[in-house]
Amino acid sequence: MRRLDAATEAVLRYRWPEPWCWELVVRAVCDDMHDTWDADHALLQAGPAVSAHADPIAASLKTRLGVFARASAREIQTLTLALAGMGDPRALPGVRSLAQGGPLPYGLRRPRILAALPASELLPLVLPDLRREPADYHGSTAALELLAGWGPDAAPALPEVVRHLDTPYAYDALRVLGGIGAPAVAAADRLAAFATGRDPHSGRHHPRRAAWAHWRVTGDPTLALDVCGVAVRSGTAAHGLPFLADLGPLAAAHTDTVRALMKSPGAWTRVAAAHAYWRITADAEPAVPVLLAEVDPDWAGRPAMPVREAVHRLGEIGAPAATAVPRLVRILAQEERLSHPYERERILVDAAYVRTLTEALERIAPGTAGSVPAAAPSKELVPVSAPSAGPGFLRRWLR
Repeated sequence: MRRLDAATEAVLRYRWPEPWCWELVVRAVCDDMHDTWDADHALLQAGPAVSAHADPIAASLKTRLGVFARASAREIQTLTLALAGMGDPRALPGVRSLAQGGPLPYGLRRPRILAALPASELLPLVLPDLRREPADYHGSTAALELLAGWGPDAAPALPEVVRHLDTPYAYDALRVLGGIGAPAVAAADRLAAFATGRDPHSGRHHPRRAAWAHWRVTGDPTLALDVCGVAVRSGTAAHGLPFLADLGPLAAAHTDTVRALMKSPGAWTRVAAAHAYWRITADAEPAVPVLLAEVDPDWAGRPAMPVREAVHRLGEIGAPAATAVPRLVRILAQEERLSHPYERERILVDAAYVRTLTEALERIAPGTAGSVPAAAPSKELVPVSAPSAGPGFLRRWLR
């Protein structure tokens, strides 16, 4: 077990662990070794990192779903999410099994893992969660988060999404409706009521999202420009800026206000303003320094700081953000994962950050990300249990 502990610690802590570490984690979970909780948490987050082991994972899931199997929901969920994270359709029987016992996997970013599977296959499994009476917190929030990532592909769920405008999860429903766009035009009047506060279910967070969704489904930006513009001018800038950014040149009347907010004392507001200014004007020169200033190479992953958001926006700007390349390369080459998130989501959060860094570099300077070497962990970073892992482990971590 000490060898498994060392392997699990390595995959949770390092971005590029020795391949045998993932192999041992997969084997432990598939063989149902005792006390594999940490290995389970690592494997369900692994995604493409364990694509070489997809066949044994799929075989283990199939066995556990057998007629006479006595697998726990935890075992099925771990193997299902491991396959889903690779986009492997062999995860679908596991998803169906989990759906029969209650809501789909929720919390700790798990709906985002399922999002790698085809929307057409998942939709029939999502609808029961949206049809529960009364609306269930876990089922509704997980299903709506999944639908929000599908855009127009979520249109077949429109009746269920619109029903959620009458629930505590209306904000999430507004997000889905805006993503669906024109096919949701029948909900335009309801969206306008939310945007103007006339709907009895409209709260203080709803108007800007609803106004944005109204523009997305109708193509008319008038309401969104009014509601989001008022928000930006009133001091609740960060809440209105992302929607003005999406409107782009249509929001030109708010250019001066947006530019002034690039000097806001709030980091999130500065980043949102820089992005909105670039989207509205196509002028990257004043926006890039503001964004680059938030890209802290020592960021540990705390969500209070908009580091990943700033990297993403620099990537959207592309070549005019060339001054960011050295810093992004330095961050991408770091050996350790982000340290702040809990282990149950650390790999997911760090993998998302690495993906954002890679995509940004490829947009700014194509070919740069592929040349970044994977750093070998230094001697000081060797897990305390490493000596029991065998000479291969020591060669990897001590070289």
